[in-house]
Amino acid sequence: MRRTVSAAMDLEVRSASDLVMAVSATPLPGLSIDETLTVELDGAPLPLQELTEATGTRLHLAHAGTGTVSVRYDATVEGTAVPAPVEELDLIAYRRPSRYCESDQLLPTAQAEFAGLSGKALLDAVSSWVGSQLSYIPGSSKPTDGATETLLARQGVCRDYAHLVVALLRALDVPARLVAVYAPGLDPMDFHAVAEAYVEDAWHVVDATALAPRSTLLRIATGRDAADTAFLTTIGGLVDLTSLTVTAVVDDLPADDVTHLVRLR
Repeated sequence: MRRTVSAAMDLEVRSASDLVMAVSATPLPGLSIDETLTVELDGAPLPLQELTEATGTRLHLAHAGTGTVSVRYDATVEGTAVPAPVEELDLIAYRRPSRYCESDQLLPTAQAEFAGLSGKALLDAVSSWVGSQLSYIPGSSKPTDGATETLLARQGVCRDYAHLVVALLRALDVPARLVAVYAPGLDPMDFHAVAEAYVEDAWHVVDATALAPRSTLLRIATGRDAADTAFLTTIGGLVDLTSLTVTAVVDDLPADDVTHLVRLR
């Protein structure tokens, strides 16, 4: 499988800031990644520091003064990823409530809707329920909304769907996490967020939006929720995002059989 992805964003830095970007594909055994990442301030290159988290997520840190910052990432990724080993600490951490996935608050809902289910049947039921309960409406949610607000509002975008899936699964003691991905076939194209749940001794993707084939998704960042997986974090200063363009294509776009468990590859 060959996937070709890109991300281009322009920022207006109004006062000096540290920019932390998560736009690069996660390197895993089995993948060949040919990539370029450039960050410029008013046309001059900015030095980058690459930092790798335990999940394999690569963060790129740039110190930016005032002016216009352009970020350009292009990659061609070939092969099929070999999943990283499962750590026991992860299975504990991804059962806990987090900033945007308040599984403790949603425990009564999870127990009422999904009592007695486990494994694939539980993933199917949660994905179907979230997909039917929410309406996908761009711009309908705030960056600070968590799973509880999403359930009350009954609308959101991909990160809101993923947060609700993760929170419901954690409420039932299933390890679940959020993954930011490039998503060939997504329309409209953008960064995409999905859930991953640990059942049958492996991590499997759950995408209640059903907007892109799960088998083609390319991992960018993995974490507890959007606080760990944002494509841009600013530390100090004042920064405006003025444009963002994302592309993701695959050599052969498959259909997505929702009756099958799928692992991110």
